[in-house]
This record gives sequence, C-alpha cells and structure tokens, in this order.
Amino acid sequence: MSAGLFGLLDDVAAIAKLAAASVDDVGAAAGRATTKAAGVVVDDTAVTPQYVHGIAAERELPIVKRIAIGSIRNKLLIILPAALALSQWLPDLLPIILMIGGTFLAYEGAHKVWGMVAGHHDHDIPVSEISPEAEKEMVAGAVRTDLILSAEIMVIALDEVADESFWSRLAILVVVAFVITIAVYGVVALIVKMDDAGLLLTQRPSAFAQRFGHGLVAAMPKLLAVISVVGTVAMLWVGGHILLVNLAEVGWWHAPYDWVHHLEEDVHHAVDVAVLGPTLAWSVNTFFSAVAGLLVGAVVVAVIQLLPFGHGGEHAEPDAVERPVKQDDSHPDQ
Repeated sequence: MSAGLFGLLDDVAAIAKLAAASVDDVGAAAGRATTKAAGVVVDDTAVTPQYVHGIAAERELPIVKRIAIGSIRNKLLIILPAALALSQWLPDLLPIILMIGGTFLAYEGAHKVWGMVAGHHDHDIPVSEISPEAEKEMVAGAVRTDLILSAEIMVIALDEVADESFWSRLAILVVVAFVITIAVYGVVALIVKMDDAGLLLTQRPSAFAQRFGHGLVAAMPKLLAVISVVGTVAMLWVGGHILLVNLAEVGWWHAPYDWVHHLEEDVHHAVDVAVLGPTLAWSVNTFFSAVAGLLVGAVVVAVIQLLPFGHGGEHAEPDAVERPVKQDDSHPDQ
C-alpha cells in the first residue's frame, strides 16, 4: 500500500513539473508574441486617450473601464475564435491576412505623416458633460476602433506561435489578450488622470509639490504628442516589416526582404560588439521596414485621395474620435 502511495505521489509530482514547464512555455511564448505586437499596442495606447479628452474628470475612468471591457470582449469572443479557426484549417490565409493588416497599419502611419506635413490637425473641443446615450455611443465608437487594432495585435501574436499545438495557441493568445488589454488601458488610465493628479498637487502647501503639479499639467499635451509620434513610427515599422516578411513567405516577392535581411546580417558581422552589433542590425531592419511601410502607405493614401469617397483627403481618420461635440462655429468639423 505504501509503495503504491509513493508511486502515486511520484506521478503527481511528475505531472506537476510538466504542468509548471507548460506554464513557463506559455508565459515565454506569450511574452514573445506580445513583444511582436508592440507597434500596434503603442498605437492603441496613443488613440484611446482621445476618447476621454475633455470629459468630466469623474467620468474618465468609468469610460476607460467600459472601453477596456469592450476590448477584451473583442479579443476573446470575436477575434480569437476566428483566428484559431483560420490557423487550424486555413493556415495559408494567415500571411495574406497579415499583409492586409500590415497595409492598413502602413496606411494609418502614412496618413498621419501626411497630416503632419500638410498641417492638418484635429481640433479638441472640450465636452464637460454628456448624456448617458451619448456616452454609450462614444464607448461604442472606441470599441469599434479597438476591434481593428485588437485584430492586428492578435493575428500578429498568432503568427508568432503558429507552430504550437492548438491548445497551446489558445492558452497563449488568452494570456496575450489579457496582458495587452490590462497594459494598454492601465497606461491610458494613468495618462488621462495625470493632469488631475497635477491639479491636486498644485493645491498642496509645499512649493515643490506645486511646481511638480504644474509640471504634470504642462507635460500632458507633450506626452500625448510624443506617444502619437512614437505610435506613427511604430505603425510604419511594424506594417512594413509584416509586408516584407510575408511577401517573401508566400513567395510573391523575395527581393525586398532578402536585401534588408542580408544588410542586417552584414551590419551585425561588421560591428562585432556584444550589444552594439545586434542593436545596429536591428536598427537597420527597423529603418528599412519603416521606409517600406511609408512607401506602401503613401501609395494607399494617394489611391484613396483619387477615389470618390476620398474627397481629396477629406475622409475621416481611421481612428477618428466618434463623440458628440458642442456646437462651436470657431471649430469646424474635421
């Protein structure tokens, strides 16, 4: 009896070790997949604060929470089943879907660059109070925008773990969905409350606290501007890289990826330094991927400008903030 008990305990210990190793593998794979999707994550973080900018302070966090819940529903109930079904039964479609997503990212990035160059800026119109119906419509618009960005994130993550078993892919993508959603909307919550925290500090008796509070308030628009620029660069880089890699993978056009890859390897070998070599090689790949993304995106922008619904560039931003605004003749609609 005791021998059988010890044998059972050994089996349980072996199963526990295997389960722990599997959890470690899922965590490591989820980390790789999340890193691969970082460009879209930055863009998602840059877009979302626009939805609550100017809203009454007490409604900011509830709105962010509702958008976050909508985002996780997008990922788990819509995108994840569709992506897993494709990877299981139509895996050859994944590179094509990735290229469509990469083209869309390149278009978004190029359109934002065009807006910067042409001097087109969004006008922020303060809205201190909105009705429950208008708030519901605002959240719905944010969740629709999130659906596009989340689809790109999940497909990019899926491509990173495409060689895993079905159940491993499922577990990894569930982890990615939660990690990315918590990270994005956690950062968004911090950003949108940064100016409120600054205002509270300005009311403290301490001179240092007041200076720090004024600094936080002044830094808010600058931080949003930096995030927007980083998001634009990230979209061009990730979109271009997706296009280069998958054009070669489906066999349509090997030359661009081969050239960039060989140049990356040449730089790595030429700079034989532990950290500097890989960093420079990565920088070369990133730069030319961003250039490729900008070129493809510029072509798409130009084509859309020529289409009837483009109206010479007057079409709405893909991530346009859909929210009700007060009538103000000094701020024409964008």
